[in-house]
Amino acid sequence: MMSSAVSRIPAASPEQALAHFQALQQFETDCWDVHHALSNQRQDFVLLDVRAESAFSEGHIAGAISFPYAKLNQANLAEYPQDTLFVVYCAGPHCNATEKAAIRLAKLERPVKKMIGGVCGWLDEGFELVSGSEG
Repeated sequence: MMSSAVSRIPAASPEQALAHFQALQQFETDCWDVHHALSNQRQDFVLLDVRAESAFSEGHIAGAISFPYAKLNQANLAEYPQDTLFVVYCAGPHCNATEKAAIRLAKLERPVKKMIGGVCGWLDEGFELVSGSEG
């Protein structure tokens, strides 16, 4: 049988796969886990919508703070303790604002995770957005 594009490059060993996927959990969370934390008063992180303020106003996750990634700097984060966990999201997989925000936060030595899926993932899960300028 001919190999496919899927199997042509062999899969990693189970040990490598375990290390890789466990490591991802240090960098990423998902819409379901964020929603669960928000819905059950278990929010131990600050949720940042790192898109443009106009996109935030059109629709965002309730409880999120509008913080366009370009504004992430030491002065603007001064009110947050150094060990605050920030969870960042943007429009979705087609947008790299979360990576830009995560890089800035990491350079500022701030804990950060990306909410994979962003707004697209949030809506795909059946969760709702709110509009306006308040979180």
